[in-house]
Amino acid sequence: MYIMKTINIGIRDESRKKIVEVLKRLLADTYFIYFKTHSYHWNVTGPMFQTLHDMFMQQYTELWNTIDLIAERIRSLGEYAPHSYKELSQLTSIQDDENVPKAEQMIKNLIEDHEIIIQYIRDNFSVAEEANDEATVDLLTQRLDSHEKTAWMLRALLE
Repeated sequence: MYIMKTINIGIRDESRKKIVEVLKRLLADTYFIYFKTHSYHWNVTGPMFQTLHDMFMQQYTELWNTIDLIAERIRSLGEYAPHSYKELSQLTSIQDDENVPKAEQMIKNLIEDHEIIIQYIRDNFSVAEEANDEATVDLLTQRLDSHEKTAWMLRALLE
């Protein structure tokens, strides 16, 4: 039986663990914004129903596919991805809604949530850069681009 004692991928253990901590929170935030976007898709009403219903579906589908990419990157770095709602809820910075908001408030909430994630990525980008972890840098760059584009599209609905 093969037992792996260390991971030798060119990233020091200390750096690898810091990167994983960044990715764990990103995973939790992504999971929570995915769920919020999906619930908005189910519950949106009003004159913008069809537009928002379809837009939210596109957004939550993209987020759902991303959850797996982030979790697999954590595993590639030799750590376990968060495995419970309790752990995810302790890691996330995305706030739950107490009630189903009106359509315009849904849009505002999602803009705020995407901007939280954008700032988090920007604030922690250097952790992967300094470790020369190009795979994580690439993942973070893609996530940054996606969240910025989504926030822009949502903001455009309010103009």
